[in-house]
Amino acid sequence: MFGSNKSTEEPKSAAASSAPNALNTLVKGTVVEGTLRCDNDLRVDGVIKGKLHCKSKVIIGPTGSVEGEIHCQNAVIEGRFKGILQVSELLNVRETAEIEGDITTNKLLVQSGARFNVTCKMEAGAANGAIRNADVKAENNAAAATAKVAGGKEEIRN
Repeated sequence: MFGSNKSTEEPKSAAASSAPNALNTLVKGTVVEGTLRCDNDLRVDGVIKGKLHCKSKVIIGPTGSVEGEIHCQNAVIEGRFKGILQVSELLNVRETAEIEGDITTNKLLVQSGARFNVTCKMEAGAANGAIRNADVKAENNAAAATAKVAGGKEEIRN
């Protein structure tokens, strides 16, 4: 009470902890050049020129543009991307997306209408721990893709 030297306040943590499911946003009209690193989800409605390393999900909105390199866990692309894209889990390409470059992903979803001019390498753990590799090249749209499957044979996918 009065005259006590004891502090009743709890000490504040020196390091700020990030909230789970936090979302970083790069708004329209903002341009970032260089290397960007983040632990939580990142939504890009502006422009990034350079490298982006994200431990979570990257969302490139309809007005967003990234030119360079992205390494992330999941990605949703509605805007423009040109460069090298490495996604450890799911890459979701929406109908408004324009993508050009080299892609490595585990799972791929391309909606009709997307401009998907890429070289794509898919690596996934199959049943019984076996690894399956598929090299896919697609041009102009998501309507057709050619893939090399087990045994080196080519398969047309529609």
